[in-house]
Amino acid sequence: MIYYVEDDLNIRELTAYALKQAGFEVQGFAHANEFFAALEQGLPEVVLLDIMLPDIDGLEILKRLRQNPATQDVPVMMLTAKDAEFDRVIGLDAGADDYLGKPFGMMELASRVRALIRRSQKAAPVANNELSAGPIVVDVDAHTVFVEGQEVILTLKEFDLLQTLMENAGRVLTRSQLLEAVWGVTYVGETRTVDVHVQTLRQKLGRALPGAEALVATVRGVGYTFKVGR
Repeated sequence: MIYYVEDDLNIRELTAYALKQAGFEVQGFAHANEFFAALEQGLPEVVLLDIMLPDIDGLEILKRLRQNPATQDVPVMMLTAKDAEFDRVIGLDAGADDYLGKPFGMMELASRVRALIRRSQKAAPVANNELSAGPIVVDVDAHTVFVEGQEVILTLKEFDLLQTLMENAGRVLTRSQLLEAVWGVTYVGETRTVDVHVQTLRQKLGRALPGAEALVATVRGVGYTFKVGR
């Protein structure tokens, strides 16, 4: 099920129709209060959020989703005005998993939604595709992370960030490199997207095993690295 928050009736109905034709179940909402009421009844696989809404804007909705333990891991795609780079960066900083600029193609939207769903599902592994360093074991196929045998639940982007750092263990990756590798963004201006996700990733690793957070190390003035030999 996809929840789609968009106040423009024509856009909402057209998009919902196209997604249904692509095989998805879609429920549309014109207002934030309707959307939050639906969340009480059940969680969607993906949330599509327009930024400009009449009551509570999409960024505030995103913030509330990420603050609520019940919804903090639900994949969210922000739908922004074409070329609204500032909005895209703010959305990523706030914890969005993807963004798409308006006007967007329906085939591309359906493809992006499928990708978010695939990456959020914890399917049984089909191969032994693991990354291991010290107490941390990442199963890429099963999309799971264990620290000293304890499972750590990460958001999609936290998982992708940890995987990227571990695949490049011992190598320093700049913020720009991480933005491009994890978020597909080449924007190099002022954004704390990487820093915010590193902070939450460290907190979760450290809660599972004190000291594990230190494996994700800051290289001042450059970026981040995953320590080896620990």
